[in-house]
Amino acid sequence: MVLNLDTPGKEQLDPWGKTRRGFTATTTLNRRDYGLAWSGTLKSGDAVVADAISITLEIELIKN
Repeated sequence: MVLNLDTPGKEQLDPWGKTRRGFTATTTLNRRDYGLAWSGTLKSGDAVVADAISITLEIELIKN
């Protein structure tokens, strides 16, 4: 799995004098690669769940 890291945000000082920086990382997994093969269909014929799963991580780091 590869995480795509967006351009990090600028360092910011919080009200307590700590330095913070935020990041966003994204990836997409195929659920069938992990043995999750169940599938169903709605009355409309559409799939209940997709094979592609999007994951987004919102990360904030604090420098001590």
